Amino acid sequence: MASIVQTGPKSFRALIRRKGIKAICKTFPTKKEAERWARMAEADLDAGRPVATPGGATVGDAIDAYRKLRDSGKRGIAPGTNEHYMLEHLDAGLGDVPVTALTPQRLAKFAKKRAEDGAGPYTVNMEVSKLGTVLKYAAISLHAQWGDPVAAARPLLDHLGLIGPGKARDRRPTAGELTRLREKAEPLLREIIDFAIATCMRRGEIARIEWRDLDRDKRLIVIRDRKHPRQKAGNHETIPLLGDALAIIDRQPRKDERIFPVSPEWISDAFLLACRVAGIEDLHFHDMRHEGISRLFEQGFSIEQVALVSGHRSWSQLRRYTQLRPESLLSREPRRDSLPSP
Repeated sequence: MASIVQTGPKSFRALIRRKGIKAICKTFPTKKEAERWARMAEADLDAGRPVATPGGATVGDAIDAYRKLRDSGKRGIAPGTNEHYMLEHLDAGLGDVPVTALTPQRLAKFAKKRAEDGAGPYTVNMEVSKLGTVLKYAAISLHAQWGDPVAAARPLLDHLGLIGPGKARDRRPTAGELTRLREKAEPLLREIIDFAIATCMRRGEIARIEWRDLDRDKRLIVIRDRKHPRQKAGNHETIPLLGDALAIIDRQPRKDERIFPVSPEWISDAFLLACRVAGIEDLHFHDMRHEGISRLFEQGFSIEQVALVSGHRSWSQLRRYTQLRPESLLSREPRRDSLPSP
């Protein structure tokens, strides 16, 4: 196994010793780069291949360069955002792969693994697109020329059905499904499900809100850096805490700066597990946001009032999240015995 030794403030030496071959030693500016090269080098030795030189940047190197580039431009990628987790998935699946080895077949292998993990074609498509963006700007930062391996792989990924456009969902949980889901969900997830329906928040927003964001007297809470098509940071919004939202918050122990100290991925994984145990198919945690928005309309709130809670900026966007139940209109119809006689 390789040994990593720090030899200076910004110098880490990776040393590999194998019986029968000359020791291999390379120096890197960060420990992460040294460890990554050591893993690749040992894999090459095990397979009988020539050891890769550190000059050949990996996908992980490109991701690191892209993050640093974003930080320098004051558009850093905040932890807990969808973009952060897309980069995490790319690093986990492709981090050790040299960029020059990103063949269509290698990207198809990554996409298949993500599909096995539960990612749909739209999610994989978004991650592959993000990889293309990473390579484009990291190449500038690292003074490299890589071509466009993502574009070369798209025909194969599309043919295999591994990537695809997003589909508008009209799925709402039934009352029975919600009952079963709450029965099978662990206590914290149960609270988060009810909170998502009451506030129409996304999983990342729920996992990010802090106690300092709460105004209990006015029943308001600030959602920081809320999703926006153009404004990536500083888009803070204040929403009202309707229904049981404040009561749910008050039940949470103050053991962390965050009200719900979990990651967005924990929410998705725990939700998927609860659905499986409850025997519920084709239900996503994001559908709780759909449910909350639809309930607000069924309760008689206007488009502008619902948008204030959901954060949508146009009716065309908000309409995709609205699935009204026909029977909800009956409760708002005047009773015939209360109508004046003709």
